[in-house]
Amino acid sequence: MGYLFRNLSLLEPEVGVLQPGLELRVEADKIVEVGKSLAPGSADVVDCGGRVVMPGLIDSHVHVMLSEVNIRSLESVPLTLGTARAAKNMRGMIDRGFTTVRDTGGADWGLKQAVDEGSIPGPRLFIAGQAIGPTGGHSDPRRRTDIFGAKCHCCNAMAFSMNVSDGEREVRKAAREQMRQGADQVKIMMSGGVASPYDPLDSLQFSDAEIAAAVEEAHAFGRYVCAHAYTPKAITRAAHAGVRTIEHGNLIDAASAKLMAEKGMFLIANLVAYYAMKERAAEFGMNADMLEKNDLVIDGALRSLEICHQAGVPVAYGSDLLGQLQVDQSREFLLRREVLSNLDIIRSATTIGAQVTRTEGKLGTLKPGAFADLLVLDSNPLDDLAVFQDQGAHMAAIMKGGKFHTCRLG
Repeated sequence: MGYLFRNLSLLEPEVGVLQPGLELRVEADKIVEVGKSLAPGSADVVDCGGRVVMPGLIDSHVHVMLSEVNIRSLESVPLTLGTARAAKNMRGMIDRGFTTVRDTGGADWGLKQAVDEGSIPGPRLFIAGQAIGPTGGHSDPRRRTDIFGAKCHCCNAMAFSMNVSDGEREVRKAAREQMRQGADQVKIMMSGGVASPYDPLDSLQFSDAEIAAAVEEAHAFGRYVCAHAYTPKAITRAAHAGVRTIEHGNLIDAASAKLMAEKGMFLIANLVAYYAMKERAAEFGMNADMLEKNDLVIDGALRSLEICHQAGVPVAYGSDLLGQLQVDQSREFLLRREVLSNLDIIRSATTIGAQVTRTEGKLGTLKPGAFADLLVLDSNPLDDLAVFQDQGAHMAAIMKGGKFHTCRLG
């Protein structure tokens, strides 16, 4: 079965301007033809009513399994409940037009397969499995009264999402295990974090040998390493070690950004997480120490976008929202307007997202041969990014892989 989309203006992010008068044909799960006055053949004709058609959105930093703002609360969430909540989170994401997401700690091959086979509605998943960090680091949410004991990786949603490994041998084994379990990227922690209780933001996590072990194993398996890092020192260490993407990077400076550009790295920024936590995280159990760390990074968030733009570092769209805050996913578009053009922001959620996931020509584009992941929008996002707000209310249709997720067109 196929579809022929007519009466539309095409927004191909690489082109950067609306192209009226074009039509688009979908067969099976791919876009097969883009042109003028296409013959419908056996395809169903979809009249877009003069609306804008663009590629589906890509969020390059999510956590579908982290259903609590206070991560420690996940200790009491069994995997069955965690999976049910993840299904709800993913449904919300595709409802907002995110047809692809890159999960950086928590989602596993089972969730990915459930989406691929249609058991759960949701976006395409690129998974990291468990996020790997050292004792006392960002992946270690234990209380100070907790003592070392047998590691449990399966009994609750928190343990399922995080891995504590120390020493080159343990890190190497943990990286191999994530890839055995189908990871598309290996996630490591290289600095302190907001949502972890005891590590300072400027702490440096993992030794050079541990980082090198993760990178070597990822490259050997045809994957890559993404690193949680805030400070210039952590970013610089990651760049020299062969890490491909920096997650967050709020405190980046010109020198570390220049190094990232030279190494061909990507930054995945996620401003909305910090704004949402500042406004509402306390009511969901995030404590004062964590919120104090949040205040330290929120001021650098917009500045990091400017620094990377000047250095030529590609910046992807990320949200990194936890638990009940995930409804704010599309607000990231509005926050970035302070320093970037609408087109640059759209490209961060399409073109650059495809580069990060290594799916150029397949995702983030409407070129023939790409997956038929597309949105039909009520208005032009180049003029107003508000079209992405209100939980998908301004999207007349959302298609993923040639199948309509939602459609209110004739």
